[in-house]
Amino acid sequence: MARIAVIGANGGIGSAIVEEAAARGHEVTAVVRDPDRYRGAAASVERGDVLVPADVARIAGGQDALVSAVGGGDGPGHVALIEPAARSLVEGLRALGDTAPRLIAVGGAGSLETAPGVRVWDTPGLPEPLLQIMHAHGAAQDYYRTVSDIRWTVLSPAAEIGPGKRTGRYHTGLEQLLTDGKGRSRISIPDYAAALLDEIEQPEHIGERFTCCAL
Repeated sequence: MARIAVIGANGGIGSAIVEEAAARGHEVTAVVRDPDRYRGAAASVERGDVLVPADVARIAGGQDALVSAVGGGDGPGHVALIEPAARSLVEGLRALGDTAPRLIAVGGAGSLETAPGVRVWDTPGLPEPLLQIMHAHGAAQDYYRTVSDIRWTVLSPAAEIGPGKRTGRYHTGLEQLLTDGKGRSRISIPDYAAALLDEIEQPEHIGERFTCCAL
């Protein structure tokens, strides 16, 4: 059993991560802005602001893993938090020194390659709000790559991620966008959560980004 704190536990992906972790018997702390409104599966709930390094340090203390499910699904104001949140997470964990847990951050698919030198965000016709999310996650990814003193991992989903069944069947890669047997790049939120928990339980990607896709 691991002790896992999930920042952004009220969101679609964050809540799925909490549910997956709890179902596996881990001790889960949900980190949200308003604990009184939390109705999820976590064993305990903490109030916290991902942009406050002191909050990050307080929440992360004593944990085995800290998951950041800060994404771009809540509009332009939330998109602006993605890269600053990465910096705050690292600063907060650095304050814990050698006792800092590993960090696993929910990433984006926009910076994955579809061909050598070509990324998802280079696809013609993408709407501006989506491009903003993609580039915000890309900036956070660029920052993480400069960090060598914190055990970080970023998990980027397939190009399409949304509600669906948990199959437990997926494949992983590193910097290239993956597709399924029908040539579609997609994964359900429950299977994404399963891939993230598998990485917590069996670490294979410390200090790098990886991605997952349905089979």
